[in-house]
Amino acid sequence: MFEQRDIVHTYTRAQAIADGVLVDVSEMAREAGFKIPVALTSAAWGDCVEWSEADTKKTGMPQDEAGRLWDVLWMAGLAARQKRNSNGSRVQFELRRVERGHRRATRVTLVMAIGPGDEAEPVITIMEPGED
Repeated sequence: MFEQRDIVHTYTRAQAIADGVLVDVSEMAREAGFKIPVALTSAAWGDCVEWSEADTKKTGMPQDEAGRLWDVLWMAGLAARQKRNSNGSRVQFELRRVERGHRRATRVTLVMAIGPGDEAEPVITIMEPGED
């Protein structure tokens, strides 16, 4: 249907990771039970994972990025197992996280989508609703 000459522009997953548009979390995702590569969008990372020492000092909430990332991956894994036999390629899931600059945990909804990577291999992207 289309030929290489018909393609105006491509932007690969590898380029998105190199540019910081996606954050590759595959290493910790494997520890959490995922068998394929996983990345978070920079927006999902910033909202649910990013945390600095300054955030801890400002809020008095001792957290770290590794623990916050584990929470995201754990809840994503639970959602994936619950939807294991469905035909969809996307699942929404919720988790509670402390927003940067705040002291109380609030609910946030994320979306996990499985699709083809740069070489048509299965990959997972975790994002905020409406990001795709």
